[in-house]
Amino acid sequence: MASSLSVVVLAAGKGTRMKTARAKVLHSLAGRSMIGHVLATAAALDPVRTIVVLANEMQAVEAEVARGPIAARIAIQEPALGTGHALMAARQDLPDSGEVLVVYGDTPLVTAATLRELLEARRRADAAVAVLGMRPPDPSGYGRLAHDADGLAAIVEERHADETLKREGVCNAGIMALDAARTGPLLDALELREAKNEYYLTDIVMHARARSWPCVAVEGPWIEGIGINSQGQLADAEALMQVRLRAAAMGNGVTFTAPETAFLSVDTELAEGVEIGPYVVLGPGVEVAERAQILPFCHLEGVRIGPGARIGPFARIRPQSTIGESAHIGNFVEIKNATVEPGAKANHLAYVGDARVGTKANVGAGAITCNYDGFAKHRTEIGAGAFIGSNAVLIAPVAVGDGAYVAAGSTINRDVPPGSLSIGRGRQTDIPDGAARIHAKKKSAE
Repeated sequence: MASSLSVVVLAAGKGTRMKTARAKVLHSLAGRSMIGHVLATAAALDPVRTIVVLANEMQAVEAEVARGPIAARIAIQEPALGTGHALMAARQDLPDSGEVLVVYGDTPLVTAATLRELLEARRRADAAVAVLGMRPPDPSGYGRLAHDADGLAAIVEERHADETLKREGVCNAGIMALDAARTGPLLDALELREAKNEYYLTDIVMHARARSWPCVAVEGPWIEGIGINSQGQLADAEALMQVRLRAAAMGNGVTFTAPETAFLSVDTELAEGVEIGPYVVLGPGVEVAERAQILPFCHLEGVRIGPGARIGPFARIRPQSTIGESAHIGNFVEIKNATVEPGAKANHLAYVGDARVGTKANVGAGAITCNYDGFAKHRTEIGAGAFIGSNAVLIAPVAVGDGAYVAAGSTINRDVPPGSLSIGRGRQTDIPDGAARIHAKKKSAE
């Protein structure tokens, strides 16, 4: 992308229709905030500057922008007087030459490829303004792009559009590419619309044409142009994003048993030959290597799964965990901040937290690492080839040596030497007539 590009992200809206205390653009889509998606797309264009327009007291959004993939300046729009006024708030940071791309913090599905096409169309026509259009299944509420023999003539609000334009016209997606040299005069020409007490950015097309400056429109995929203003629209956008992510994964050789039931994050990395079962949730930060299997009803977040590993069903693997090559994590097993080395197994009903499970070690059913003492977390080290019996409790900090054997039902509170058998449980006592006594006592109480 040309080095003269400036990107302005309009994100000052409070999003009251979301009906939450959180700013609208902080709501998540495929494991990333809406504005995070937009900033990632902007970064792919390699702009010389990125400006995010916010309202006062949006510190949480400002912090999210600071964590983003691209350095951005913050401009404050106060008071909120519409989209035209929002771009005015960024004006002092805009150059006198080059291009200005205006995008929205609540339009997270737009892609860099579509934005490049919009910018290229503006350059080809030497247009003052290029507008992204779309044809959504339900065009209600969208303005329409009106054309004449010279190109884009105006952006017409739906209530002012005639029936032909409503029926046949392309909808306005809101995203614009502007010639930076002509942006200042066009902003100066905007007038306050008294009906809503706002400056409409859409009026910029009308003012450009009044100066005989050409304007063009590019029709993009409708999915990319939709904005999010409510929880229902957020859910719809999530579904569309998941379709996109799953299609890309399948195109790279990933097998989904029931793709419509799997949830991916935007940064999920699935290698060729990975198999994903039904109802799997892959949160942010998941990497799955070739030939690994993620069986039904698993939840993974912030983890690395090695080649040929088998996970689930019904397993939960929490952040900062690594599962080694050909390791097995079975049903109702939870792994947290732990390394499970190649060939190790925890096949059922176990909790392994803040731990290392050595190569080819086995963690039995019901075994747990007791990692929290009420004040701090402590680590457990399980050596290569060790065997942890069913319902064993390993009270951290503790180490089980290579090849050691911990008997079922043991509570281990000190290190187990390599190769030893450790039994930490009370001796069994049998009372020959104990059952009869209990039954007699119960009967007499009745």
